[in-house]
Amino acid sequence: MKLIETRKAVGHVLCHDLTRIVKDEFKGAQFTKGHVVTEDDIPMLLSMGKEHLYVWEMEEGMLHENEAAKRLYDICANDNIRPSQTIKEGKIEAFAECDGYFEVDADRLDEINSIDEIMIATRHGSTAVKAGDKLAGMRVIPLVVKDDKLKEAERIYAGQPILKLTPYKLKNAAVITTGIEVYKGLIKDTFTPVIIEKLKAYGIETKWHKVVDDGTENIKKAIDEVRAEKPDLILCTGGMSVDPDDNTPGAIKAAGAGIITYGAPVLPGAMFLLGYFDDGTPVMGLPGCVMYAKATVFDIVLPKVSAGIRVSKRDIVKMGNGGLCLGCEECRYPICPFGK
Repeated sequence: MKLIETRKAVGHVLCHDLTRIVKDEFKGAQFTKGHVVTEDDIPMLLSMGKEHLYVWEMEEGMLHENEAAKRLYDICANDNIRPSQTIKEGKIEAFAECDGYFEVDADRLDEINSIDEIMIATRHGSTAVKAGDKLAGMRVIPLVVKDDKLKEAERIYAGQPILKLTPYKLKNAAVITTGIEVYKGLIKDTFTPVIIEKLKAYGIETKWHKVVDDGTENIKKAIDEVRAEKPDLILCTGGMSVDPDDNTPGAIKAAGAGIITYGAPVLPGAMFLLGYFDDGTPVMGLPGCVMYAKATVFDIVLPKVSAGIRVSKRDIVKMGNGGLCLGCEECRYPICPFGK
């Protein structure tokens, strides 16, 4: 740091807080460490008796923490993410502009965080968020940082944001309830109301509902009929086990869906099925646990599907890490390790 005349300090960075005291009115830091002196600050500084200031020597190729934080934010955000209104103490935060599915490019995030003196911290990716949710915070560690470090981070960025928030796109769904016991009225359908409520959370209306028995042809016919209505999503409940009378997986395949997976490394929800028709419409076969468990594989997959993002076999395979629900007495999903 160096001592400089206050009148010549415009554009320089303060090394420490400067306290201002006005009897019975104000006592506190009028200017804080890291503040960049402006022309408008000069009269106030002089009125505080500050003829000279200790400032950082801003060498060529160095950046103030606020400017560096802004550049880190630019590396992260897409169109559905907004910055905090102010940069405080060299830190800026990112917030969700809308409800949607939040993703983090973890590999590139790790690469950027491996650069000394800069950091980006995010919430868990691959999850649902609400408008206004805090998504990330970023800052540099020292008060000033070499521009080369930001350039290296920007090289990793390469025009592709580290964070991505995709708003929900699906608007409606068809639910096909299978099971001869429900079809014949022997038991009450308690599965469909659960599905309807889960879909509502993502802005999806259940516009079509059919109840059929367990025959493969009957289930296939129901799928064909709802497909003619062009729903955004088709869900088949029940009949997902390996019992001889459970024909839902075969009916979905017979209806023309390409099966991504029948089975998932997630508990509860191992008997989950996901497929897509040629027009891109997703179809799911939901195991019975979805009816009674607070959180299952369905809750992990649904946010991504609701955002119109295609789920791959690889996506399902990766769910095994964090795919064991701990069965807590009070469910805290999604604020828990399940699905993370």
